[in-house]
Amino acid sequence: MDRKPLFDFDIRASTDKKKRTRGRRGMSGAWETSVRQCEHPGCDEDGKYRCPKSPDMLTEYIWFCKDHAREYNLKWNYFEGQTEAEMMDEMERDRVWGRSTKPLGNNDERLAWQRLGIEDPHQVLGDKATQNPGRESRMGGTRKLPATERKALEILDARDSWSRTDIRKQYKSLVKDLHPDRNAGARTDEDRLQEVVWAWDQIKDSRNFRD
Repeated sequence: MDRKPLFDFDIRASTDKKKRTRGRRGMSGAWETSVRQCEHPGCDEDGKYRCPKSPDMLTEYIWFCKDHAREYNLKWNYFEGQTEAEMMDEMERDRVWGRSTKPLGNNDERLAWQRLGIEDPHQVLGDKATQNPGRESRMGGTRKLPATERKALEILDARDSWSRTDIRKQYKSLVKDLHPDRNAGARTDEDRLQEVVWAWDQIKDSRNFRD
């Protein structure tokens, strides 16, 4: 018995298209394989152009010839029967592809264990035992900043809501307290002083703080 070669098959796209039974659509929009007759009353032309039946039935079609399809489309009004408010709402949903948007950030005021679906009827966990305010909140942060500037605020013991003037006052106060002249020439705080100077260098020219 003759066996068919293992790799004797045609993988060309053109061959695959010929095997398909679904209709082919031409450049003009006509479904060339359609054998329907135009559904316009009194027309015996071929119905090769499909048009949606109504805005509520966009996947169900009426088949027309080219002239009657053009006439039907000129009279088509997707928003027919809708109020202006409904029309604007539909257009707004289409603007985001039908997906509603949510505000940035986490506005869920529940405790972390409550958000995870854990129940605590006996209050073993306590009111704030598992509250997770997030990294920025733990550091007193209220907005996004580069890592170097966030570190600088930690060193200066300042907050990101302060103005550059307030941070500068804090910086000067720390320099005075750490300077050897204020500590009888002792240089025990020299490393800390260098950190403070470095921190102010990160803040003084930053665009993230108002003057």
